[in-house]
Amino acid sequence: MKPKDKERLINLIVEIVVIACSFLIIIPLLVMIFGSFKTPAEALKFNALPPTTWEFANYSFVIVTGKILLSMVNSIIVTLGVLIACVGSAALGGFILARVESKWSKFLQSYFLAGMVAPLQIITTFAMLKMLNLIGTHFAVIMVMAAVQLPWAIFMFINFIKGIPRELDEAAFIDGASTLRLFVSVILPTLKPIFATTTVMTAMFAWNEFMIPIYFFNNSKNWTMPLTVYNFFGQYFSNWNYVFADLVLTALPITLLYLFSQKFIVAGLTAGSVKG
Repeated sequence: MKPKDKERLINLIVEIVVIACSFLIIIPLLVMIFGSFKTPAEALKFNALPPTTWEFANYSFVIVTGKILLSMVNSIIVTLGVLIACVGSAALGGFILARVESKWSKFLQSYFLAGMVAPLQIITTFAMLKMLNLIGTHFAVIMVMAAVQLPWAIFMFINFIKGIPRELDEAAFIDGASTLRLFVSVILPTLKPIFATTTVMTAMFAWNEFMIPIYFFNNSKNWTMPLTVYNFFGQYFSNWNYVFADLVLTALPITLLYLFSQKFIVAGLTAGSVKG
């Protein structure tokens, strides 16, 4: 067999394997999407076939009964808060840690590295927030989520900024720029790919997070979108059409964000892995 023919055969086999693996994702998605338009009896069959009759009333029932709009507002508040606290801090912290070479800088990098592998201590965190009278507030959930995601975001910025030539810093300092002005005017415009990556990934984490809100929100009025799925499954476990409709509404906003930002995510991850 010629080398070109062998390469084509290998590529064909890889394509077939990838297509087969894609069905592991596509079929459950079709079960969920089509199931959200089915009757309870049809939804219980858990097949990927279209419904015989399209029950659009499933969505109106979920929106009204499940108070989805209130939960969506809560999710937006939490997600935006986590983005501001996490991505903003990671950009500034990553810049300092990437540019300052000292024992403290190396210690902090090791400290944040430990934060990437250390699990969240629910009991001690709960006790601290209770002592500060913050249990049940959006602020508490935002700060805990931001703290969980911050180590990863900082390392993304550190790796990216290390690839930016230091000559830009020296030229800015010669022109009389302060450190803050250097970051805002010179470094920040070059961080668009990594900003897009960390923003989308952090938003996906904050929007989809389930455990932190359920532990630290003591009032269902503050529940985020994933918790409505938990609530619907508990109340309507025999009505999978409602559960599927709630799952679609929960996943749709963040899925659209990911699809529109996919090229920025790939660019940021590639740049962050090559630079530094």
